Amino acid sequence: MQEAVTVPAPTPDFYTYEWAPPVAVEIRGRFLHVAWADGPTLKAFALWLRENAVGRGGVDLATREGLIDPADHDSATSITAASIDEAGAVLVWFDSDDEPCIFHPGWLRHVARGMHTPASWLPTLRRWTAADFSEPPTHHGPDVLHDDDAFAPWINDLVSVGMVRLSDLPDDPDVLLELAARIGAVRDTNFGAIWDVKADVTLAGNAVTNSTANTNLRLGPHTDLPTRETPPGFQFLHCFRNEAQGGASTMADGAAVVAALKDEHPAHYDALTTLHWVFFNRGPGIDHRWSGPLIDLGRSGSPLTLRAFYPVRGFPDMAPEDMPRGYEAMAYFSTLAASDRFQITYPFHAGDMVCFDNRRILHGRDPFSAGGARHLRGIYIDHDEVLSATRVANRRQAAASVPTQGTSTQSTSTQSTSRSFTSRSSIHPDSI
Repeated sequence: MQEAVTVPAPTPDFYTYEWAPPVAVEIRGRFLHVAWADGPTLKAFALWLRENAVGRGGVDLATREGLIDPADHDSATSITAASIDEAGAVLVWFDSDDEPCIFHPGWLRHVARGMHTPASWLPTLRRWTAADFSEPPTHHGPDVLHDDDAFAPWINDLVSVGMVRLSDLPDDPDVLLELAARIGAVRDTNFGAIWDVKADVTLAGNAVTNSTANTNLRLGPHTDLPTRETPPGFQFLHCFRNEAQGGASTMADGAAVVAALKDEHPAHYDALTTLHWVFFNRGPGIDHRWSGPLIDLGRSGSPLTLRAFYPVRGFPDMAPEDMPRGYEAMAYFSTLAASDRFQITYPFHAGDMVCFDNRRILHGRDPFSAGGARHLRGIYIDHDEVLSATRVANRRQAAASVPTQGTSTQSTSTQSTSRSFTSRSSIHPDSI
């Protein structure tokens, strides 16, 4: 079996990886063990390697997508030989192959280091309280819209802290869509793809509206649309006009509130993570409903989802004997979220856009009663889109420092650059 020198080896995607030759490969049963000099090791299953062989019937060279239907897997597939060629690529022969399948050593290494998981290339989640911030971290809006070097720190703050503010944006109704074009698809809801939050206290009564948000009433700490199986991930609110007196915005980090609740009041934590409530839209012509706990932990690895909007919380969905502790725990949670320990209060000026994790950050506002109109415009974008844009931004920033063989596109793995982006940004039961 001839060992051809391969420069470069293809990868099962369109990224370019650090060229990182291993020092040893060894067949152990149905696995190939790959080792690098500085410690990482990979135990690669034969069938997984075979279905990732680019251009050899595993991955299509044009689309870089898999070709093997699982029903066509041969459970007897085995590795008959493996070696490292002179350039450092990993060569693997399966069964009676005359030619080896060629694997990029940097691509294998990024799997060995866990850089292929959903948590990869994301900033570490940073819980915060009112002692850490008095206002959301602020970035210059026009720079974020047009400059990759400004976009990356902004979106990392958004994912890590859960909230950011853009300043000095133009009086343009489509600026939200301009930002969304840099991130991903807008999440449509019963309020529309783009929706307005308007209240004019100079008008009598605010008699007809589709939401408490379109009044001048106080909104306590809440998250939007708990009536959905999956509430929207991130919310973006652009302020066009704010002539009202009062109406300051409020925010609290639900991740920090939940962590404190778990440590300090485990009985309340148990009630809020297990007892269900029915949330439903009370408006005419719509009837979205969902039953779930106020603190929805989901499965391991999924984001924390707080279902905490009292205007649409309709019914306790629990045994009657659980209702007293359910209400007591819910009242305590809301009091804690609105306390000076966790909640910050800040003004919302024309030209500001506040962006936050709708399933994590408990947002609200003070009432306003005099002075004129208040007009905000908003969109939702799901977690998937924001996290994808964050990974791409971080990979682009890291690409310039990656030593590679062959053409340069985007990097996914370096020892020095990638470590700061490997922690989970989502909340799950193990980390609360």
